[in-house]
Amino acid sequence: MKALPCGLLLSVLLVAGAAGAEPLAFRIDEGQNINLFLRDGPVAAHVLLRGGAQPRILVVFPAGNSGTGLWFAKPGAPVAWRVVTPPRPLTTTDGRRRPLHGVVFEIESEASELRPRAAVLSSVRVLRDYELSAQAPAEVLVAPGTGDRITWARDRLDGAAGYRLVLSPGEGTRASGGKFAAAPGKPLRLRVEAVTGEPPLRPLQRTFTADATADERARNALSFLSYEDKFLAGSWRFDTYFGRDTLISALLLAPVLEPDAIESAIASVLVRLAPNGEVAHEEDIGEFAVLRNAREGRGRRDTPIYDYGMVDDDFLLAPLAAHWLLDDARGRDRARAFLAGHGPALARNLRWIVERAAAFSGDPRAANLVGIKDGRNTGQWRDSEQGLGMGRYAYDVNAALVPAALDAVARLQESGLLETVLDAGQKRALAGARGAARVWAARAPALFAVSVPASQARRQVAAYAREIGVDDARAVSSIDGGALDFHALSLDGQGRPIPIVHSDEGFRLLLTDPPAEDIVKALGVLRPFPAGLLTDAGVVVANPALANENVRREFSRFAYHGTVIWSWQQALFAAGLERQLRRDDLPAGVRARLLEARATVWAAIEQTRELRTSELWSWAYSNGRIRPEPFGRPGADVDESNAAQLWSTVFLGLASPAVRPD
Repeated sequence: MKALPCGLLLSVLLVAGAAGAEPLAFRIDEGQNINLFLRDGPVAAHVLLRGGAQPRILVVFPAGNSGTGLWFAKPGAPVAWRVVTPPRPLTTTDGRRRPLHGVVFEIESEASELRPRAAVLSSVRVLRDYELSAQAPAEVLVAPGTGDRITWARDRLDGAAGYRLVLSPGEGTRASGGKFAAAPGKPLRLRVEAVTGEPPLRPLQRTFTADATADERARNALSFLSYEDKFLAGSWRFDTYFGRDTLISALLLAPVLEPDAIESAIASVLVRLAPNGEVAHEEDIGEFAVLRNAREGRGRRDTPIYDYGMVDDDFLLAPLAAHWLLDDARGRDRARAFLAGHGPALARNLRWIVERAAAFSGDPRAANLVGIKDGRNTGQWRDSEQGLGMGRYAYDVNAALVPAALDAVARLQESGLLETVLDAGQKRALAGARGAARVWAARAPALFAVSVPASQARRQVAAYAREIGVDDARAVSSIDGGALDFHALSLDGQGRPIPIVHSDEGFRLLLTDPPAEDIVKALGVLRPFPAGLLTDAGVVVANPALANENVRREFSRFAYHGTVIWSWQQALFAAGLERQLRRDDLPAGVRARLLEARATVWAAIEQTRELRTSELWSWAYSNGRIRPEPFGRPGADVDESNAAQLWSTVFLGLASPAVRPD
């Protein structure tokens, strides 16, 4: 038999691997967005149809984090899309007979005419930037070919197989002069074909066990986002690896992930580690890597580039690895085989953790905490420019993640599992992990303590409520006692607390065993908003009522990390409460408070059940109530939400207390 060329052989192998998983198709509607997902053989695609006054069509692919986007000129009336024929898999070739994989589908609307304004075919990162700024690198833009249909097509910038988007008029519609027009009395119908030349990913055969909760939307989303070599952070905007998202999701989903799935998650992080052991936050792949490599003088090549700018993900790997290799019976049985392939990489990260934490372990003051990196305003999951209130030292990193990581390092080192993996220098470094963990757990949280006299807190909360137009009665009455005590979201460069009430107490509840008084302080964030975080739309992730005017303005309900609800943060808090309820060393009164908090959090979760696989959502106030609203409204919110978000599927690993015994 004649040997296949290497490139064609790789394509055949990838297609064969992708074809083994069961086909998957589902739909999610949110606000003005219709989201259609398909995974079938070598095809994985997310079609997003946005209606309203700014209609667009996006088709994005996990393969190479690539996609095609089409933005229309403002129509005469708001557009409401209808799906005539749902996406079907399409495999074709380009002019050089290279395989292209994608989808074909038909849609219609009552618009009399639609004129394409701009099309972008490239990396999802490029499409994402275009959505925000209406700008794209000149070299990726391509003029359409017109006729009885409109076509945009080009190779990838390095000459690899590229992208194609074709719009054809359907029944009762004609194309002329670069626009589509409907016949009188007929809907405007379009046939859309979108394909990419990026190599397909290989879906996991099985991602979750039978113990996963019966949430069809979450099951579908997790299945679409999970592959053998990585989990996708979210679609449409993050159709590739994110270290933090992978680790947080795997931690919360661990009870219901199949062994191959959880090891895929851990391995995907380990193979992307920096030489010094830091965890990669994100990857530039496909054409975005080509663009960046060319811009930085390395030529038009698709060598991946990894971003190590975040600090929280570095301390999430060890807790997950320790849980899998030491606490889960399935992981213990596979531990030595897993470490045979990935042990040296894990050892690099463990050593880095201990050495990074050493300054505070030896001299526990604010200046020695783990701060975000120089020249950045972001460093943990609240990674928008204002997400930490311009703080330098994040509460979650220092009060929860570092102590938990050091404890995990100590447990792994003490288990003997790493004996054949560690070199002499690593053994010496890891020997100090246990003592360092104690110092961090005892000393770091107190640096974030805030205490506001009750009378002052009531005045500020009432004023903030008037400022944002919500009722203050329940919030003000919830501030009893002598002071409102909480942990600040962050510290500034001088170690001063930035007084924003926040949801990151969930990390400490999930990953550590705080003293009873700190548990009570953590549960205080569940006061009614705007004294705390609790609303009828869910638990908001930040509340700036006690901060200065500039901070309050930046933390609005239109801000990505403002007074909005992130689904996975509610799950994190719920899982943290479960951990604390399993303890046998807490006073009865604290346990009663934990049970009350669990009921409160789950009531909030159930009120927005239909939204919980979304990345986040916002709210509006009317008739005395705060009601949920989709995040990403054009002209209002600073960004938009993903319909399928990896860490929003974590409820598959959490059962509501209403359906299980204590």
